[in-house]
Amino acid sequence: MVHSGSTRYDSATRQLEKAVARTGAGARSAVGSVAVVAALFGAVPPVSARWLAPMLAIHLVWTALHVRVFLRKELLPHWLVAGDVAITVALCLAQVHLVAVEALVTGSSWVAGLVTMTVVMAGVTWRPKVAVPVGLVVAGAFAVGVRLASPTHDVLGTVGIHLVQLLAIVLLMTLLRRSAASADAFLRESARADISLMVERLRREDELKQVSSIHETSLHTLTMVGQGTYDEPSPTLRAQVATDLSALEQLRDTPRALSAPIALDTLLDEVAGRATGLDVHRRLTPETVPGDVAERFARAVTEALANIARHAGVREAELSSGRRDGEILVEVADTGRGFDQDRLPADRFGVRGSILDTMRSLPNGGARISSGDRGTRVSLWWRP
Repeated sequence: MVHSGSTRYDSATRQLEKAVARTGAGARSAVGSVAVVAALFGAVPPVSARWLAPMLAIHLVWTALHVRVFLRKELLPHWLVAGDVAITVALCLAQVHLVAVEALVTGSSWVAGLVTMTVVMAGVTWRPKVAVPVGLVVAGAFAVGVRLASPTHDVLGTVGIHLVQLLAIVLLMTLLRRSAASADAFLRESARADISLMVERLRREDELKQVSSIHETSLHTLTMVGQGTYDEPSPTLRAQVATDLSALEQLRDTPRALSAPIALDTLLDEVAGRATGLDVHRRLTPETVPGDVAERFARAVTEALANIARHAGVREAELSSGRRDGEILVEVADTGRGFDQDRLPADRFGVRGSILDTMRSLPNGGARISSGDRGTRVSLWWRP
């Protein structure tokens, strides 16, 4: 979400994933715990203790892992949900040894509740192309298990309910993901628009400074002429007039688009000041660059600082700028927890789009990210 006075935003997709993960992990923990209690109370013949004890032990371990995700507010690992699917399928097929026939007939089986929860977890974790086949496998395993335990029992109604549950969760998550993606696109454009306004404002300030300087110089020359300081042709006067005319022509020919030069250090200083939740230590060397180049730097730095605030687990960052081997170099660094670029989720547009692609698409520009146990460093450069 956009913060007042800030050009950074929190990914709506990321926030959705966090909320869904914590809600799902909490629900799965509760349902898993209730299932254990129900299984123990319903352990009457023909339920086999030799089957029930190890299956419940495995189920309890997996439930504990969901509790851990819930308490730590982590994202749901796909392997955890995949393991849950495998365990639920095994429980379904072994119902003849785990569930009393009366519970199957009345539809009060503790395994049925786990099937519903597993279908929901698959829907919130995976995209439809994976969630639907997985949900069908779980529902099918439940039907097969019921038939093995009670050949005369009608399973069509229960299977139909599971399919409706699967369809509902898949449709809901599809709508939520699309809405989050649309929100992210809007927030990215809003952040870019804010940066563009900053660039334009600084460009106009620089332009006004130039106009003021030229105005004062030209006015000084005219004043000296009007006061009769030069009562005859003077080489000094001719040189000064030529200098003034050259400055006026240069001002006239200066582009009014974003390619007009602005102070990069001033822009980066303002970007750093707008970073929410971070104390940014700055070492900025005065440099003037074309406006479109400055805007690229500003976008990349904005996203780098936002990533530190969201993921690094620290509240301090360093921002520096200067020249190295003829290149203008800007670096953002932190001492927080790093990340593996090769394992970035597909939705992490910020690193790929707002940092790497933004700078690499700039002629003579580039970017590199190095990350490890001691923190992350984002290096951005452009050769004039």
